Amino acid sequence: MRFVLLGGGVFALSLLVLHGQAGVPSSLPAPVLVAVAAAAGLAASWARRSWWPLAAVGAVAYAWLVVWPPLLVASYYAGLTLDRGRDLAAYLGGCVAVCGAATLVGAWQGGAREMATSVAGNALLLALAVMVLPAALGAWVRARREVVRTARERAENEQVMRAEQARAQERARIAREMHDVVAHRVSLIVLHAGALEMRAADDETAETAAMIGGIGREALANLRDVLGVLRAPRQDGELRPPPTLGDLDRLLDQSRALGIAVTRHDEGEARAVEPAVERTAYRVVQEALTNVHKHAGDVGADVRIRYGPRELEVEVRNQAPQAPRAELPGAGWGLVGLRERVELLGGTLRTSQEDGGGFLVSARIPA
Repeated sequence: MRFVLLGGGVFALSLLVLHGQAGVPSSLPAPVLVAVAAAAGLAASWARRSWWPLAAVGAVAYAWLVVWPPLLVASYYAGLTLDRGRDLAAYLGGCVAVCGAATLVGAWQGGAREMATSVAGNALLLALAVMVLPAALGAWVRARREVVRTARERAENEQVMRAEQARAQERARIAREMHDVVAHRVSLIVLHAGALEMRAADDETAETAAMIGGIGREALANLRDVLGVLRAPRQDGELRPPPTLGDLDRLLDQSRALGIAVTRHDEGEARAVEPAVERTAYRVVQEALTNVHKHAGDVGADVRIRYGPRELEVEVRNQAPQAPRAELPGAGWGLVGLRERVELLGGTLRTSQEDGGGFLVSARIPA
């Protein structure tokens, strides 16, 4: 819309300039004058896509009839778009050639035209007003836009840096809290398990204590990895790979050692799937067995891994607890986080209470 208005303004102003020049209306018919003004207005309305047609129309109209509005607008766009230096100098050189042509035409026609374009002072004043000053104005507007854009980009970069700094500080605070609270408590568990193993009166108690110590040390290693991510998130290459389905048997053995009769069932033809899918499947089994320990105790559990043609299904079904059990403390966000993890891969997670009192955790993950 803005360029349509610009075209209309250039058309009206060009027509006004043509009508006001002495000798022009008598020498040229009115349709020709209107056509010249219309060509100037049409070229000005096209300036958003390309201002070169406007410059060409302006050069012809100025040299032939001293119609300056299209050349004035073209000079502004030249300063606005051309690189300062060789390109802008070439444009101004072309303007000098147009002024020379206008001088020759004015000397040939004589009268007021000769006075306007052939006298040195008048020609210089017209050139400054129509070509040089608009080009300088366009170059200034361009420079100002670049300064504003640079300032905006700098402000955005500073905002991103402040946000990154705030996130880094928050990660460091969380890491300190986890180290001071969680790591300390787990270390105490490992130490007490080691002491119990040394003082155990029978082999079964010693094995149980050794298993508790091993699980605690593994938890400390995993916690150390998490703290490393929180403190230095860009040094991922130094961390051990997260567990996958290849580590599932070790997880099941740990649950069996704690008294849960875990049975694994593999269905379908086992095949390699994406690492993210394997990690998520492992976490599904891990969280489900953790909930069995917390809420059901020493009951049987079935772990089923089913390889479908386009998805991997994981089911963990446990039996009903034999007696009411004092539940261990927890944050209550395990299944919520697990559901988010599964849904991020385009899968679904279903949890339900079984008729016999057991519980089912089922996940379907595209693979």
